[in-house]
Amino acid sequence: MVGVAGQAARGSDRDGRHGVTTQGTAPPTVYDVASAAGVSIATVSRVLRTPDAVREGTRDRVQAAIRSLGYVPSGNARALAGRRTGVVGLLLPGFDVVPDERPDVVTDGGVRIVDDRRHVTQPTSSNLYFDEVLRGAETEAWQRGLALMVAAGRGPSRDVIVNDVAGRVDGLAVLAQTVPDELLEHVARRIPVVVLADDRRSRGFDSISVDNAAGMRTLAAHVIGRLGIRSIAYVAGPVDSPDDQERTAGFRRALEDHGLASAAVRTVHGDFGRVRARELARTLLDERVPRAIVCSNDQSALGVLDAVLARGLRVPDDVVVTGFDGIDAGRYSVPRLTTVHQPMGDLGRAAVRAIVDRLDRREGPPRAVRLPVEVLLRESCPPSL
Repeated sequence: MVGVAGQAARGSDRDGRHGVTTQGTAPPTVYDVASAAGVSIATVSRVLRTPDAVREGTRDRVQAAIRSLGYVPSGNARALAGRRTGVVGLLLPGFDVVPDERPDVVTDGGVRIVDDRRHVTQPTSSNLYFDEVLRGAETEAWQRGLALMVAAGRGPSRDVIVNDVAGRVDGLAVLAQTVPDELLEHVARRIPVVVLADDRRSRGFDSISVDNAAGMRTLAAHVIGRLGIRSIAYVAGPVDSPDDQERTAGFRRALEDHGLASAAVRTVHGDFGRVRARELARTLLDERVPRAIVCSNDQSALGVLDAVLARGLRVPDDVVVTGFDGIDAGRYSVPRLTTVHQPMGDLGRAAVRAIVDRLDRREGPPRAVRLPVEVLLRESCPPSL
């Protein structure tokens, strides 16, 4: 009740100019804003959380009152009233930057000049994917009046980071394989845990994933069946990635559907990063130029495009290239990248919704949400050749 009492205490020493409290007086409350705008406190709350859901005239009055009074919502008061922190957590893997060769560096007036013509450094993880997931989680949390705490860590610091974040939030969303199941089970005794990019109901976790297998199967069927391509190479991701395992399974189903043996397809494993995929593609092209290179994610496909175009080959006339994810970089590559678009932002939003739902209903079996995908045919692999 401390937060409620603090809200109810109103100082009488106000500055008459625009209603701003002077030093030493109680800060304005949501009740003050509602009174000044002539609305209910529920309307003030909606303006703060989902402004688009409030009529423009009402919204303008409330926002004017907020500015005039200098009102700032009290997260502590909400947390005390609801016995929650009002914060949800999102744990993503740390990003390593690996140089593929030493750059030429000179210094001019204290400023470093780096010859970066060869893409000296690239992130090994598909951080563009995580950007979209993060944006979706942030949007959903904001609309629900929650704060989002984001953490990234790997290696020896991972367990410390997980426990630290878990002690500060009401619930935690974690990318599959980022944290050992045993640690997540320990955390789940205290707060709801939602796993992204894998169905982990068998371990007792709510999960949010996309239909990886169906998406890759459909895209590969287009390459093999519609375009009639039989000479194919496949750039897979890390062998321990649940996403990659499902996509590879979908790719193999498409091969079976069209009478192609998996052994007839040259398969290499990358790390979902552009640099490694570029290196793998160079090796594939040295051995034999396949008619199509199907990739398990967009970052890998962009690396393959780099290598294919640098070799003087034409895409898609000489080599068809496809990806999976639907990151913005694929929309602006030359040629534009054919891909399976997964709703990355919706993954983040669904994770926050799942945490809130589990906070409201702690009992019951673990739940899984699987989001649909769509194949986007672009210039790197068009509807027909």
